[in-house]
Amino acid sequence: MTQPVSLTKALARGFAMKCPNCGRGHLFRRFLKVADRCEVCCEDYTAQRADDFPAYLVIVAVGHVVVPALLAVETAYAPPAWLQLAIWLPLTLFSALGLLQPTKGAIVALQWHSGMHGFEEAKRRRESACGNPIAGHDVLRSLKT
Repeated sequence: MTQPVSLTKALARGFAMKCPNCGRGHLFRRFLKVADRCEVCCEDYTAQRADDFPAYLVIVAVGHVVVPALLAVETAYAPPAWLQLAIWLPLTLFSALGLLQPTKGAIVALQWHSGMHGFEEAKRRRESACGNPIAGHDVLRSLKT
């Protein structure tokens, strides 16, 4: 009997770009292309619908760090505009690109753990395999109807 995966562990595995189920397989086949399934445990990821949500989260996170830092440097030192651009544009670009894939992985893991979209069947299967009597009862009840 396998242990259920906690939300925290699933999110950490997704942020590490690994399979939220087993933690060993790769979640991505290319930079932002989620693999169809895990090469280790064969978990199916075709149901994921992360869409633009990871990009919005990254914009909010990076913006909330970069803008106050930029304003603090401007207020304290008043450097020339070209120096501000030379510092903050690359920092913003590389921060956003560096966070985009891990954030998308965490969103896919959240969908997987929560049973969102097409992950409902996988969640029921996991819960019944883990010996969860309530979940197992729900699976049996859904099969009868």
